[in-house]
Amino acid sequence: EVRLVESGGGLVQAGGSLRLSCRASGFSLNDYAVSWFRQAPGKEREPLSCISAIDGDRYYADSVKGRFTISAENVANTLYLQMNSLKPEDTAVYYCATESYCIFSQYDHWGQGAQVTVYS
Repeated sequence: EVRLVESGGGLVQAGGSLRLSCRASGFSLNDYAVSWFRQAPGKEREPLSCISAIDGDRYYADSVKGRFTISAENVANTLYLQMNSLKPEDTAVYYCATESYCIFSQYDHWGQGAQVTVYS
């Protein structure tokens, strides 16, 4: 069974950093496009970043480009999202997910989510 488990969320002051982890099981990360998205209360799901399984290219939403970095450690089968210069508007539940391709929002599997709260 495909399983994704996020960790590393928490409460952080604006301007600070967090590193989210996503441990995958039941599949190899390099077999799929792997992504992060977030959803805040009352808002629609927002794609953030993706690694292509085809060529390893990284993609970022404009809202996080230059602040967030996606990476994967294949041996550990773990996906990461390094989040720097956090803003209150980054407050949301963050999810890792698989996609067939890096086309954003068309997810096949995702985890339980990790709460990130940024205060000023």
